[in-house]
Amino acid sequence: MKLSTRGRYGIHAMYDLACNYNAGPQPIKAIAERQSIPEAYLEQLFAALKRDKLVNSLRGAQGGYTLSRAPAQITVGDVLRTLEGGLNLVDCLLEEDACGKSCACPSRIVWMKIRDGLNAIVDGITLQDMMDDYKCLQAQGE
Repeated sequence: MKLSTRGRYGIHAMYDLACNYNAGPQPIKAIAERQSIPEAYLEQLFAALKRDKLVNSLRGAQGGYTLSRAPAQITVGDVLRTLEGGLNLVDCLLEEDACGKSCACPSRIVWMKIRDGLNAIVDGITLQDMMDDYKCLQAQGE
């Protein structure tokens, strides 16, 4: 599985909001600059994240975006499902008759286990975990 730029940029943007969680609304321009994401593209991502209630927006001169919940309450899985759709590797996990042998296919069990494992991993990583892990990584480098 390869994530699209939507998923990768979305994780970077949400990490940025998590790092600035207590600093008030973050202007989209500032997030785009800090994370090297095109501003117009980031606007599209935030529209989807807002629709799924992962971020809040505030209009006006002091406006911008904030996380809708604490960083410890938003998972990487939440973000990826919003921006990438489901985390299925193959169509037969979504549609029983995608290949004509879905129910009797021995590899379908493998795909299901991979999907379930991947979901468990991304649902077990919060934005807070990302910040904590990065701080540890930085401390090791010093």
